[in-house]
Amino acid sequence: MTIISNKEYEGERPLYAIHDTRLENVTIHLGESSIKETSNIEAQNCRFEGKYVFWETYGFKVDNCYFADSARSSLWYSADCHMTNCKVDAPKMFRRMKGIYIADTDFSDGQEMLWDCSDVEMNNVNIKNCDYLFMHTSNIKIDNYHQDGNYSFQYSKNVEIHNAVINSKDAFWETENVTLVDCEVNGEYLGWYAKNMRLVRCHLTGEQLLCYVDGLTLEDCTFGSDANLMFEYSTVNGNIIGDVHSIKNPTSGEINVEGKIGELIWDENQKQPANARVRQNS
Repeated sequence: MTIISNKEYEGERPLYAIHDTRLENVTIHLGESSIKETSNIEAQNCRFEGKYVFWETYGFKVDNCYFADSARSSLWYSADCHMTNCKVDAPKMFRRMKGIYIADTDFSDGQEMLWDCSDVEMNNVNIKNCDYLFMHTSNIKIDNYHQDGNYSFQYSKNVEIHNAVINSKDAFWETENVTLVDCEVNGEYLGWYAKNMRLVRCHLTGEQLLCYVDGLTLEDCTFGSDANLMFEYSTVNGNIIGDVHSIKNPTSGEINVEGKIGELIWDENQKQPANARVRQNS
């Protein structure tokens, strides 16, 4: 493997089409497509300031590196990326990629990140300012995670998340096969139009949660006092611990509430088969 160390580059395509190369303490100044169309790349202790760094790169490791806010859209159209111990201030990272592993990394501007990707694994990751995160992405596994940003995980499939705090309005819309375990989710209109959603020991807050869901399972979940008008037109089975503000027009299934229900609403707008059962054990 070729080693490039303690170098600085700028402009367009300074390291274009390199292969089997390790970068150590390298700085990429302003410019475009610095490491485009490459393979088997390792970057250690590097600084990236230019745009479109790793485009069409196949098999690369990025460790203890920094992506400045000017390094937007730095990882696109690539595969088999392993990112660890990094600090990222650039938005729009990871597009149309397959095989992404991210660990021990902080993103300060996760806007429009991780679109149209597949086979994503994350561990100990923090993402801020991340509106429209994980759009049309599939096969996602996440553990020990924190995010602040709205409209996340829309249209995604096969998602499994453990030990997370997710602050996101309109999260998990039109998703399929989502499992959340030991998570806290804060935001309005969670999970609308989802299919096959399983929540285990989760705490949820926000208005009009989990409506229009086809196949919702709740296992020992709790809800905040603001979680009102839940489960409208959803098929729901499961157990809720503690009190519930209000439930409105679930379509079918069985909901057991181990607490008090502030208001249970059945009205003329109820969709058929309209055979849901709600049990209150207080």
